[in-house]
Amino acid sequence: MDSPMPHTPSAPAAPQPLLGMTLDQLQHLCAAEGMPRFTAKQIADWLYNKQVDTIDAMTNLSLKARRRLNEICCVGKSGPVNCQVSADGTKKYLFQKSDDPQQYIEAVFIPDADRATLCVSCQAGCRMGCRFCVTGQQGFHGSLSAADILNQIFSIPESRRLTNIVFMGMGEPMDNLDHVLRATEVLTAPWGLGWSPKRITVSTVGIIPGLQRFLDQSQCHVAVSLHNPFAAEREQIMPMQRAYPIADVVALLRQYDWSGQRRISFEYTMFRGLNDDTRHAAELVRLLKGLYCRVNLIRFHSSPDTPFRTSTPQAMERFRDYLNAHGLTCTIRASRGEDIMAACGLLAGHAAE
Repeated sequence: MDSPMPHTPSAPAAPQPLLGMTLDQLQHLCAAEGMPRFTAKQIADWLYNKQVDTIDAMTNLSLKARRRLNEICCVGKSGPVNCQVSADGTKKYLFQKSDDPQQYIEAVFIPDADRATLCVSCQAGCRMGCRFCVTGQQGFHGSLSAADILNQIFSIPESRRLTNIVFMGMGEPMDNLDHVLRATEVLTAPWGLGWSPKRITVSTVGIIPGLQRFLDQSQCHVAVSLHNPFAAEREQIMPMQRAYPIADVVALLRQYDWSGQRRISFEYTMFRGLNDDTRHAAELVRLLKGLYCRVNLIRFHSSPDTPFRTSTPQAMERFRDYLNAHGLTCTIRASRGEDIMAACGLLAGHAAE
């Protein structure tokens, strides 16, 4: 007779991070564990207002509640594993992905007079495949949880100084929308940080289903990565143009009111000889005519093995002046952190190597 198979005990479940939970989720957790409903608000206050690092620090919770929470949960904060500092004061923080420590993501802190902006990532890598982006070239290695997104904000030394958050780091926010929406809810809800949505900007290449849902469920600013107004030319550098044409993206945006607090902007990276002449400026004016928006011109930041080159300062100024003269508000965005690979399109978790 065959001998019975030995029993192999299952591994204990990983602690559930409290960071990133909404008030509703905390209420469900408390109900499931037999804790009073008001405990959820207390936990939210400790997490997002007092920003504690341990459950034991939540001293107005009963000892029994803290013991049980310690058995099944953790706060979920984990500090950066590296920090690089630019000559201009920009800091690039490197984080491990909580469910896969072999994968790394980056966040960039940008101080500027009375503003302190943090550029956060929402994915490890990216699957949009934009040809000029270092992040896209490294492939896709998974989406971040709301806890991983918020950890970039709550675990850096400058956390309390932050005035603005931009989802312009690694990844496509509309490709990880549930967790991005949860993170922005924590940032803006009265039980969370209580920020105004106008302090937060979320970028996208224009994934229409996700963008429409985001516009319906959030009042945060939106930034669309445009980079070329001609469909065929845009497709050559941004493959998602095939699935979601920029003309359709703009048509969707025209259905919403942009005259109030919520703002729409278009990011336009300038490539020498590819998208920086009057023909492109005129088509951009035609594409965006009548839409209350802003165009931000971005100097291309060169990286190894790329065929692209940045436009000259003179070409960028001519382009800006043409747009402004034809009714579009346009500015040239200052470049920050290029010496530490922290500028637009350069985030790739290089320290992981």
